[in-house]
Amino acid sequence: MGILTALLVLSVLIIFHEFGHFTVARAVGVKVEEFGLGMPIGISKPWFSKKWGNTIYSFYPVLLGGFVRMKGQDDFDLSKKSDDPDSYMSKTPWQKIAILLAGPFFNILLAFLLYLVVGVIGVDKLAPRVGSLSKDLPAYQSGIKLKDKIVAINGVKIKQWDDIGKTIEKSNGAIKVAVLRDGKVKEFTITPKLHESVNMFGEKIQKKMIGIAPSGKFIKVKYNSVGEVVGYAYHETIWATGLIVRSLQKLVEGVVPAKNMGGIISIVNITSQASAAGFATLLVFAALISVNLGVLNLLPIPALDGGHIMFNLYEIITKKTPSEKVFYRLTVAGWVILLSLMAFTTVNDIIRLMG
Repeated sequence: MGILTALLVLSVLIIFHEFGHFTVARAVGVKVEEFGLGMPIGISKPWFSKKWGNTIYSFYPVLLGGFVRMKGQDDFDLSKKSDDPDSYMSKTPWQKIAILLAGPFFNILLAFLLYLVVGVIGVDKLAPRVGSLSKDLPAYQSGIKLKDKIVAINGVKIKQWDDIGKTIEKSNGAIKVAVLRDGKVKEFTITPKLHESVNMFGEKIQKKMIGIAPSGKFIKVKYNSVGEVVGYAYHETIWATGLIVRSLQKLVEGVVPAKNMGGIISIVNITSQASAAGFATLLVFAALISVNLGVLNLLPIPALDGGHIMFNLYEIITKKTPSEKVFYRLTVAGWVILLSLMAFTTVNDIIRLMG
């Protein structure tokens, strides 16, 4: 059941991406000949098709995908190129860029909408309760004890464990930490110390710390007002986007080894686990994958939206289109790169599964 849920989630994310292309293409006057759910890989006919208006809506049994077939666009068969007013190729480079950007934008928009839902129903977060203390750091020396619940720092209300580190990082000098102990609030003055830590990419960093660790208990965090829900969704969407961008940067720099790259098997596996953990957890992970899909599609690889955007930027700058031969060769090269990466990450996934 978990695997089926994972495949369904991934299909929805990809379809929403294609719906972005579809919406903007229609808005700028491009005829969309077919909007397909699933992929027509090795299949001549869809299981279902219905024409509404000028567009055929079809369903193919190979899930995990979707596509929009616009009039006059075929990367591998340039003979289908059309200069009709309603064709993709007749549009200005800026209009084509808008169509191309729409897919990734819709993925990020979907992530924002998913985070809105999570903000309303609540998400499990680590409780701000002390589970352990470092004797050589100031929290222990100040009198903080195990099981104390951190309720405020410098007057800022603490809802979850993550709020503690964020608030300390923004502070200057000594901080006032309010804790709940035996039903009573006690306040301690603590001066954080710079201490060596490790970030999520395994890099050593200097971080302001007071020397406490969480108890491992979770609480359900809900956002009651519209402003809080929107603020949470906006913050999480920006954070997720930044995380994917930084991850790509660290991968290029060699900080994150290539063997850590995961593919479709890892995504399905982790999504399946997320679905077992609860609906809110599944939505959070789906939002992260949606952002990932949006950002990766902007990479300047000809097989992706980012590569086509580069072709159009070239046309804007030079006032001429790339030659058909160059376009075709770069597109083929892009697919070779993309399929090679997919094969590489799949091998990584299999190796991890085998231990």
